[in-house]
Amino acid sequence: MSTTVTEKSTAATAPVSELVNSYVGRVRSGNMGALPSVIALVVLSVVFWIARPVFMTQGNIANLFTQGAAIAVIAMGLIFVLLLGEIDLSAGFTSGVCAAVLAVLLTDKGWPWYSAVLVALLTGVVIGLAIGAIVVKIGVPSFVVTLAAFLALQGVALKIMDNGRNISIHDETILAIANKNVPPLLGWVMYAVLLAGFGFVQYRKLRARTQLGLTGESAAVVTLRIAAVAVVAGVAVAILNDERSRNPEVNSLQGMPIVVPIIVALLLLWTFVLNRTSFGRHIYAVGGNVEAARRAGIPVDRIKISAFVLCSTMAAVGGLIAASRANSVDPNTGGSDVLLTAVGAAVIGGTSLFGGRGRMLDAVLGAAVVAVINNGMGLMGYSAGTKFVVTGFVLLLAAGVDALSRKRSLPGS
Repeated sequence: MSTTVTEKSTAATAPVSELVNSYVGRVRSGNMGALPSVIALVVLSVVFWIARPVFMTQGNIANLFTQGAAIAVIAMGLIFVLLLGEIDLSAGFTSGVCAAVLAVLLTDKGWPWYSAVLVALLTGVVIGLAIGAIVVKIGVPSFVVTLAAFLALQGVALKIMDNGRNISIHDETILAIANKNVPPLLGWVMYAVLLAGFGFVQYRKLRARTQLGLTGESAAVVTLRIAAVAVVAGVAVAILNDERSRNPEVNSLQGMPIVVPIIVALLLLWTFVLNRTSFGRHIYAVGGNVEAARRAGIPVDRIKISAFVLCSTMAAVGGLIAASRANSVDPNTGGSDVLLTAVGAAVIGGTSLFGGRGRMLDAVLGAAVVAVINNGMGLMGYSAGTKFVVTGFVLLLAAGVDALSRKRSLPGS
């Protein structure tokens, strides 16, 4: 009996060198995952830090989180659609319409914030349901349907806001989302809880694989991963908990922005859905091969419609965050470069445009890269035009890497 247990334990752990070689092999075969976005994030941060030391100050780091929050949330929703090999060009203006609904209900109608938020989210659900139904039941390509929605929703937003007026938001709860901070002590409590949960999940996974005798990571590798997350997250919390105000006696600025735990909660939720539920497995299956998924009994139509609903709902959440940060809503909310930046964030983070490959973390990493580019170039005094050119080049580079990776992963390549 003891011999069997020993054999299983040995089989379930692989040397660190073997795991490194395995990862290098995956990268060479084209499966690079988030590696390019992580490298880009580190390199860009170092370059901007050297060029403008103010880039790494506590105040600017907190600003980076709020700058990229709305884009990260919209990109999370887009990942559901991109995993299917589809596209949603209306996500930007969906966020704008939902933000306009929120503003009108709060300011003009005097609704409580929770009722206004619920109706705004339901608006996103309805938009996604309509788009998904047209794509799936009628068979119109998602590019055409969402392009039509992109145009139509601009008109809807103008109608809601009486052809262009700016609607200010005064509700303290909504404004707090992107403008207030979590108390420092609560921030450390959240850090401890999340780290404990992450460690529990990692060791539980390791134990399950060991009991089944499956080859996998050793306890040392898992411990190293947990330690790395603990250090990175701990440094981030420590920086955000430091005083950022120039006049603390007048207005103290301590603690992580409230939007940060919101994004973390959404990231954990949708990561769990994609990795641990049958719905998530079906998303990957349909994105990998629609016909094979259909023959396996997966309800392809329902999965596709659900993905568009989730995409528009997350766009609605992104619209609420954008409205909170701007303290108002106008016809440009959700317009301009919001859609393209959100799609770019997902692709830059590592999600494939061809479907079947991507993670929810890609949205956050990609949004971080975009936020760093915009923030750093702004500090260096570059114009908006230059920012667009650089962001477009980074997006093209990410899409090119994705295409080459897919080509190299095909049999016979």
